Amino acid sequence: MRFIGIVVFLILGLPSYAWAEQLDFSKKITDEYVQFNYQWLDQAQQTQSLSFAINKVIIFDRFRNFKGYSAPHAKKYVDQKIRQKLSQNPIDNVQTKFIGTGDNLQIELKSDNQNTLDQAYKTITKLKQGFMSEHLARNFYTQFVSYDNNVSIKPDHVRFAQTSVADFSVLKALILNKVSSQNVREVGDYVLGFVQSIPYSTLESRTTSTGAGFNPPLQTLFQNQGDCDSKVTLTAAIYRALMPRMKMMLVFIDNHALLAINIPSKGNELTITVDGLAYILAEPTGPALMRVGELTADSEFAIRNGRYYAEAFFAEPSAETNSNSLN
Repeated sequence: MRFIGIVVFLILGLPSYAWAEQLDFSKKITDEYVQFNYQWLDQAQQTQSLSFAINKVIIFDRFRNFKGYSAPHAKKYVDQKIRQKLSQNPIDNVQTKFIGTGDNLQIELKSDNQNTLDQAYKTITKLKQGFMSEHLARNFYTQFVSYDNNVSIKPDHVRFAQTSVADFSVLKALILNKVSSQNVREVGDYVLGFVQSIPYSTLESRTTSTGAGFNPPLQTLFQNQGDCDSKVTLTAAIYRALMPRMKMMLVFIDNHALLAINIPSKGNELTITVDGLAYILAEPTGPALMRVGELTADSEFAIRNGRYYAEAFFAEPSAETNSNSLN
């Protein structure tokens, strides 16, 4: 009986959260727009609803060419650029020979001077790095260094969010009219409840999936599903549309993602500090309905142990201030 009592105590001691529930979702495609209609239960188990229309061209054309990252395709792009560059601007006193094709293309360098040859290899390495960065940027990808110093390639979530902000400008008046007090936390909780209620799709490994399964913000709405990276990016874009000056961070932990916002913490809320600024955290993924500042046990463990990677998502310089206002 004593053992059973301990188990019950531990279970009852865990925080309990209501589960997100999307009561209704529909979309209607017209000649010019896609009309979205949502109904869900919020953190207080109150029914909320939101209806809005977004231009059809934006939904179907924005990020239309985005696809999973392909290492062979990236190598082909870099090799072609290197070949073109060295053909137009040969390296002085260095003979360059391209051997093989496709994935097997190799560059052979010859020179009578070892220092010249060493410098040529450094030049080519720098060119490769530059062309790889160019390729990633063209395809909305970026390199990131995880908390354990592994270098990987992932979708550029911050850029996806920033590019999508204008798409959600229609939501500002709608949401602020629904929240009685234009308080950052209340507005934030409303958006969290909306996104948490969108059905979840499992996140593929961020370090190995190379973007497979990631949906840009409007596609997350259109498909009415998204993994945690997709939901965090969507939430960040909506938050920025509602709170243009808010300093935010997108926070990535193993197989999960969080949003961090620069507002004062309350009580024992866990924060992260980046460049001297403290940020409280939010869980947009669901299915637990959680308010700003509330975290799952797994997320809290990762944050407390430094097992996370954070990317800054600040306002454009012209709009950025230290204000936490909604305007």
